[in-house]
Amino acid sequence: MHDSDLAQPFIALLRAQVQHGLTASQQYLAAAVYFDIQRLPRLAAHCYGRSDQQRGHALRIVQYLIDRDLEITIGGLGEVRQTFESPRAAVAFLLAREQTLTDQVTELANVAREWADFLGEQFMSWLLECQQQDVAGMSTLLAVIDRSAGNLFDVEDFVARELPAVAPQTNSSVPKMAGAGRNK
Repeated sequence: MHDSDLAQPFIALLRAQVQHGLTASQQYLAAAVYFDIQRLPRLAAHCYGRSDQQRGHALRIVQYLIDRDLEITIGGLGEVRQTFESPRAAVAFLLAREQTLTDQVTELANVAREWADFLGEQFMSWLLECQQQDVAGMSTLLAVIDRSAGNLFDVEDFVARELPAVAPQTNSSVPKMAGAGRNK
């Protein structure tokens, strides 16, 4: 199948989303390192897991494009912020990034629907659900930080108790990841 046979705007946006996902992965990695430097191991572990999850999202999009016999190249990353004024500022920044990703994914789903790309629309449903959960989780984490009155030990306890490491996807409706021997 060639690009001319498909909804051009959707495919172009989907290719761009690979870069957005890989940039998000790298951003979470940078935040994880920041939290490790701040001696906040639970927040760091949470961000390392989210980095892997974002990379997985990008690789699922890559696999989708491969499965539809469409070209895909992996280019550079967008800007990644390395430093933050505080742990709260880092989480607020990550929440804003998740909200931007959600807007991008929502636009992708809208374009797929507008162009009657039913396979594309179906594909986007899992990512819309993931983004809703990701924004909710980061919003909750930011609220906990705000309520902690500066006591980051309480935040670390909350993360350990309520935000377990990102589990591999076991839902059979989640698309396969490029390069994965099994659906992670």
